[in-house]
Amino acid sequence: MLRTEMRDGFLAGLPIALGYLSVSFGVGILASKAGMSVLEASMLSLTNVTSAGQAAGIEIIAAGGSLIEIIITQLVINIRYSLMAISLSQKLDDSCTLPHRFLISYGITDEIFAMAAGREKDVSPPYMYSMIAVSVFGWVLGTFLGATAGEVLPAGLTGAMGIMLYGMFIAIVVPAAKKSRKILIVSAIAIALSCLFHYVLTFVTSGFAVIICALAASLAGAILFPVDDDEENA
Repeated sequence: MLRTEMRDGFLAGLPIALGYLSVSFGVGILASKAGMSVLEASMLSLTNVTSAGQAAGIEIIAAGGSLIEIIITQLVINIRYSLMAISLSQKLDDSCTLPHRFLISYGITDEIFAMAAGREKDVSPPYMYSMIAVSVFGWVLGTFLGATAGEVLPAGLTGAMGIMLYGMFIAIVVPAAKKSRKILIVSAIAIALSCLFHYVLTFVTSGFAVIICALAASLAGAILFPVDDDEENA
């Protein structure tokens, strides 16, 4: 039973790890450009398994932002993981005691949550630990390779490779925006606000600009496109 669960978790996490390997390479490049060492970049990925959160955090660090900016930015960007954890708690089997739940919470990402939630049967601690371990290994390894490349490759090449992470964000947003006018409008609002802070309201630090853009776009989406009871219950 233990071996089967660990094997299933490993197989479920393997494609996640391969995907993370390429994405976190861009995180490593970004960290290297911000002046972080290979060890610092790798430890950042080991302790914070969140692509958008890490990218925002690295940019704030590079801009000399304050600790409070980093804290609020991470809270805004990563609060969805709390909701995922609450939802996933209904999927855990009876052997998943409170200590197990605390440990599993470390590795709840969008992809791991989707894989666990989509499993036909309940998930066990060995299954989750195995899937998280292989996924995090891919994430940290990619960051390590990216940061190492950032130190040895020419600046022009690493600058071009640094857009990999942003390319991933575009790949996520564009298909969804093509299918939903609501997502398109909310994304456009966030982009417009970001440009406003970058070119006009330059006195606002990058950290607070990210926070304001995310909150303002979310609020605009809630006001313009409220979810009625029928949609909520669907």
